[in-house]
Amino acid sequence: MPLPSPNLDDRRFQDLVDDAKRFIQRRCPEWTDHNVSDPGVALIEAFAQMVDQLSYRLNQVPEKVHLGFLDLLGVRQMAPQAARTELTFWLSAPQAAVVSVPVGTEVARPRTGHGPVCVFTVDREVDVVPSEFAHIGTADASDGGAVLVTERFLAGDPVTCFAQPPVPGDSLLIGLTEAAPRCAVALGIDCSLEGVGVDPRRPPLVWEAWCGRRWEECEVDSDTTGGLNRPGEIVLHIPDGHVPSLIGRRRAGWLRCRVLGSAPGRPDYSASPRITAVEAHTVGGTTTAVHGEVVTDEELGTSDGTPGQVFTLERTPIAAGSLRTVTTEGTGGHREWTVVTDFAASGPQDRHVTVDEVSGEVRFGPCVREADRTVRQRGAVPEIGARVGVAAYHQGGGRDGNVVSGTLSVLRTPLALIARVENRKGAVGGVDAESVESVKQRAAQWLRTQERAVTVRDYEAIAAAACREAGRVECLADTSGEGPPLVRVLVVPRVFEPGHVQDPQELAPSAAMLDAVATAVEAARPLGTRVAVSGPAYQGVTVVAEVEPVAGADQRAVHDQVLEALHRLLSPLPSPTGTDGGWPLGRALRLSDAFAAVARCPDVESVPKLEMYPADPATGERAPAQDRIEAGPTGLFVSYRHQIAVRTTKRAR
Repeated sequence: MPLPSPNLDDRRFQDLVDDAKRFIQRRCPEWTDHNVSDPGVALIEAFAQMVDQLSYRLNQVPEKVHLGFLDLLGVRQMAPQAARTELTFWLSAPQAAVVSVPVGTEVARPRTGHGPVCVFTVDREVDVVPSEFAHIGTADASDGGAVLVTERFLAGDPVTCFAQPPVPGDSLLIGLTEAAPRCAVALGIDCSLEGVGVDPRRPPLVWEAWCGRRWEECEVDSDTTGGLNRPGEIVLHIPDGHVPSLIGRRRAGWLRCRVLGSAPGRPDYSASPRITAVEAHTVGGTTTAVHGEVVTDEELGTSDGTPGQVFTLERTPIAAGSLRTVTTEGTGGHREWTVVTDFAASGPQDRHVTVDEVSGEVRFGPCVREADRTVRQRGAVPEIGARVGVAAYHQGGGRDGNVVSGTLSVLRTPLALIARVENRKGAVGGVDAESVESVKQRAAQWLRTQERAVTVRDYEAIAAAACREAGRVECLADTSGEGPPLVRVLVVPRVFEPGHVQDPQELAPSAAMLDAVATAVEAARPLGTRVAVSGPAYQGVTVVAEVEPVAGADQRAVHDQVLEALHRLLSPLPSPTGTDGGWPLGRALRLSDAFAAVARCPDVESVPKLEMYPADPATGERAPAQDRIEAGPTGLFVSYRHQIAVRTTKRAR
């Protein structure tokens, strides 16, 4: 889309005449005849016409020239990017046949008020494969992991899951009749209270699935067995890649439950649990979805056979990269036209088009006069009368698609045997269309770097342009090791409320983000320089504070103020307003920093007590209170369960 140009003076002829007449009434009240027949008014209109022409010329310069220059350089507004998530479709009951969720299935957020509906579309088909329990076995870690599959279990004999006592690495194996990649499998297990010593809320177990080359961890949706200690059901989400395999001379889709080592707050088994019965069935499937609606078979118009024709799509904006081909139907039959970024390398016979994903303009190749005065056609031109259309494109994208987990629950496309749908994780990656100010900043960085990285600022600019989902990019040179210099590029994804993130996993960049940044900086780095792209290390911090509010302040409001101040202080991302750039990379947190942040709250009178504790958000463990907490050279802080007490003091009257 051509960059929009501002009007330096948007007044027109009639506006200027009206302004002059109002000025006459103030400065020359004796002039009362303001009709068009009056000679003075005729002069005013003549001058207004001249000023109108000057204003038109004036609007062609400063900012307009700047944006026009960027347009000549090929700098364009970036289209919105669509958020992505995973949707789990739950069956109404276990089925004997495969249930498929096709591409194009639409799922939406429940509508509230009169706002626009938020729709996600499945972009990868998933088959919910029926499966049942087939085999059970054990693997003793002390015996080298040899698998023993027992058939007597089917006759009613119980199975002791692990060694006595269990040791890390012992495994219980369960074979399914069919592999169930990307499916949810429910295991109904009948067991007795014999696996004593563990916390039933945090048993030292991990469920895994064999995926051809290695065991991959399964996500546990629910577990009512209390660590295999009581009858219940375990629902597992099987990873993609689960395949049938031969283990213990039995071919099945194998799952295993492996004993983990000891950890703080997670006691070990003192005796092995025993299982008397197992049932298994597939209850759902998980697939990927993208924010927006798919528009199919849209007619754009009819070609008039001239170069440089422009057609406009009905639904805009278009998600970046979703429109790849344009079709024409004429006397020559059906033809497909490939979408390219520009016509610089297009010849007269190349069926190429460009698509502006912000405005929705589809443009065919122009006819260009070369320097030697010859005329060259850049890209083919559709014949006269050919119908122009598109088979499909994705309309949507933007930040509105970054919904939290459990939001998408309305199945807009009816599917038989599907009871409900949910997104177990929040959607990420949605970015709005680029603003004009952002385009100017990016252009300045591009002119400076010329796609070559020399300084750390160059690496940061190139990485930020390659990955718009990033909320923060930091670069630093690592000279601690031997060999060629190493440049570390650290990427923090953008989230809705960065100050309120409790789980560092929400701030971990996805593999797609890291790949995009790595590809961009690899092409720009000098020879002999190594580049490592990753997310920063996160150190959790818990602040325990006692504050005294000013007279008349609401205690709840003071509590929220202090909590917000601490979240803002330790946020790894810049604030939405841009006033705060996030915690500096690698800088230590001092007790005085937390004191200052709390004391600056408008309704806080004093801070009698404040302590800081390093915390591990993964385990919930806290170290002793410290006056200084280090995050390391590549580390950032994240808030973890601050505890704020607001007390009131009696004041003398």
